[in-house]
Formats: sequence, structure tokens, C-alpha cells
Amino acid sequence: MLTFLARRVLLLLATLLVASFAIFVVLEVLPGDAALLMLGIEAQPDTLAALRDQMGLDRPALSRYLAWVGGLAAGETGVSYTYGVPVSQLISERMSVTLPLALMALVLSVVIAIPIGMLAATRRGTVRDYGVMGFSQIGMAVPNFWFAILSILFFAVLLGWFPASGFPGWEAGVRKALWALVLPAISLALPEAAILARVTRTAVLDTLEADYVRMARAKGLGPRRVLWSHVLRNALVPITTIIGLQFAFLLAGSIVVEAVFALPGLGRLTFQAVSKRDLIVLRDVILLLVTLVVIVNFLVDIAYAVIDPRARYAA
Repeated sequence: MLTFLARRVLLLLATLLVASFAIFVVLEVLPGDAALLMLGIEAQPDTLAALRDQMGLDRPALSRYLAWVGGLAAGETGVSYTYGVPVSQLISERMSVTLPLALMALVLSVVIAIPIGMLAATRRGTVRDYGVMGFSQIGMAVPNFWFAILSILFFAVLLGWFPASGFPGWEAGVRKALWALVLPAISLALPEAAILARVTRTAVLDTLEADYVRMARAKGLGPRRVLWSHVLRNALVPITTIIGLQFAFLLAGSIVVEAVFALPGLGRLTFQAVSKRDLIVLRDVILLLVTLVVIVNFLVDIAYAVIDPRARYAA
């Protein structure tokens, strides 16, 4: 197990190193003046020179890259040109919205998808199975921002149960803050639940046909015990893969939903950094998102080893 973990940690670090180099090359080394891109062609020469000095553009590219990576390793980030505050402060403020939102959406997706996926698999060819498949088709076809708009019109405007937009902040109370995230979480969760339900159905169907499941039934075990003790655990490997990918997507891909609900999250910060050409913020945010995705994949690999020891020995 220790060898397995060591290899995965080394792979994680190597991936982050390659990703940081690629981000740096794309944003700062490719042809073009990064400072001129941020300020525009009408920028004054003294302002342009000050920004070049702030970004270290007068130094060699390798020196800037090592300084950036070394600063991040020491917990030091640059200062946003747009906001005038450290990027770490901006990210911590926005992550306090994006992370709870992603977790809520993931929990909702799992709670909805796994039971109905198992129900469809155990009732194959029935009305329930067709209903679950129809739900998954609709959920995968309709984009999450459309769910967001419909939920605002119905639950916020028509019924008045939830706020239509905005985030009161955690200082207003945990209950009030979480209540403002319910509709965005549902909008993010429904398309992901549709995908996960289909994967769960397929994985459970494949497992139901295994020899050890037939043996468990022949030994007289009840259908519920066979399903939860034998079938679900062995079907968890593909399900865990999708859950990990979905969590990474929910962290990095919630830009549109955060814009619809006017949430001050990490996705909205990314959109603002792009629109305002704040490459200092954009560079750190992109690396953070890549890091989160890599860490989630690392945790999925660990979950593989826990669920199925054969994956550990094969690696």
C-alpha cells in the first residue's frame, strides 16, 4: 500500500509541475506583451513600465517561472492588478462559496442517482427502468444554466421559497447562507445525477450477472442483502470514477451557474479575471483548479485501492 501511495504522490507532483509550466508558457511566454494585453493599447508608458516591473517581465522567463512556483510553494501569491489585493485573499473568499456549493451539488447528485440507478437495474425492462432512462436522457440533454433559470422562475419568483440571486455571506448565518446555495446546487446536481444514474444502472447490471452473485443467491441470501453487500460494492469502481470527475467539474465548471445566481464564487472570479485581463489572478486560479482536479483524481485512485485491492496490486 505504501508503494502504491508513493507512486501516486510522485505522479501527482509531476502532473502539477507540468501543468504549472504549461500555464506559465501560455500566459507569459508566448508572443505578445502580457502587460500591454492587460492595460490595453492606450496605456501610458509609465503605467505600462510599472506593471511590467510588478509582473517581473524585465527578467528572464525561467527566473520568473521559478519565482512564481517558489512563491506558491511558500504560500505567497501575486497581487491582483484589478482588485489591488493578494490573489490568495481573493481565492480564499471565493472558495468559501464554490466549495460548499460543489459539495452540496455532489451530495444531491449521489443521493438522487445511486438509488434510482439501482432501482432501474433491478427492475430492468419495466416502467421504472424506462422512467429512469428517460430522466437521464433529459438531464444530459438540458444544460445546467437552463435548469437554473427554470428553478429561479418557479421556486424563487412564483413560489418565493428561495432567493433568486446573491449570497448573504457566512457572517449572516450558516442556515441563511446554505439556503441561498440550494437552488444553484440543484441546478448543478440534476445533469450530473442523470449521468451518474445511467452509469450506476450499467455497473449494477454488469455485476448482477457475475458468478459470485448467483452463488450468493444460491446460498439463500435475500435480494436486499445480495444487492447491498455484494453487488453495490463491486459496482462502485466505475461509479467512484464518475463521482470524482463530477466533483472536479463542479469545482471548475460552475462559472455559468454562478453567473446566473450572481454568486461570488471561484467560477465568477475566473470569468472576471478573463474579462478584465487580470493575468496575475488568472494564472493562479487556473493552477488552483488544475491542482484540485489532480487531487480529486488522486483520491479516486486511493478509493480504488480501498474498494478493490486488485487495483492496488495491479498498479
